[in-house]
Amino acid sequence: MQRIGFVVFDGFQSMSFAALSVFEYANVMLGKPVYEMHFISEEGGPVRSSTGMVVDSKRFGQTTYDTVIVGGGASIIEHAPAGLLAFIRKASKTARRVASICTGTFIFAEAGILDGKRVTTHWLYARELQTRFPEVKMEEDRIFIIDGNVWTSAGMTAGIDLALAMAEKDLGADAAREIAQKLVVFHRRAGGQSQHSALLELEPKSDRIQTALAYAKKNLHTPLSVERLAEAAHLSPRQFSRAFRAETGQSPAKAVENLRLEAARMMMEQTRHPIDVVARETGFGDRRRLREAFLRTFGQPPQTIRRNARAESFA
Repeated sequence: MQRIGFVVFDGFQSMSFAALSVFEYANVMLGKPVYEMHFISEEGGPVRSSTGMVVDSKRFGQTTYDTVIVGGGASIIEHAPAGLLAFIRKASKTARRVASICTGTFIFAEAGILDGKRVTTHWLYARELQTRFPEVKMEEDRIFIIDGNVWTSAGMTAGIDLALAMAEKDLGADAAREIAQKLVVFHRRAGGQSQHSALLELEPKSDRIQTALAYAKKNLHTPLSVERLAEAAHLSPRQFSRAFRAETGQSPAKAVENLRLEAARMMMEQTRHPIDVVARETGFGDRRRLREAFLRTFGQPPQTIRRNARAESFA
């Protein structure tokens, strides 16, 4: 049985508990206690969340945990208690893996266990963490990252993806897929997936612009001129361009490039297609244009992003 220590502290965010449902359903699905979960804290006893919910916890002690998970909370962004930091330092050496959800990454950084490591956190706090802890290799647009025995994830729902990845490592892909189905979530998003959705960021308001974007997403491998998108929206090119920019704040060309980049990154991380195929299928045409777009947007070439994704899948 694998013992999981879930760290709580005053003001922790109860949404972090969502990740624990993965381990709970693993036990239910397999009909035996594969995971044993404990709430633990510096002082032990009742601990109040940011919503006022109170959980009973065990005090940090001599118990060794296979996995230690720290949830997020605004109360620890500025400074974490000394006892908590000491526990995390010790756990990073004794546990098989330690994981943070959302702003829990700040605790890890303050404890000094992230220096030189690739990490992520909620996009809203990523720049602040990088500024305060310059030795950390922040990758702010990631769902989760595995570097050695340290796992870090983005906002709260990303903790579910992180926990599903743990279950996949422990129990296999089929088990993780079944757990995801029981939780009514997509089989886990890849760690390298962006925290942002190109379509969600555009937030088109009218049906016509939404229709044009849906058409673009389905036809990324083809030339997508303003005239073609306008035809899909049943507008003149001039009307379409004006309405598109008014609703999304972007030009049609920029929006299409973002959709192409999102699709290309996902293909690089989740498939074994050659780069030339990825470039062709996502409308970049050739590997040179794809590489230039990746460097301009992600700061890394396609091969590096694929290599990092594979390294995490085998970590």
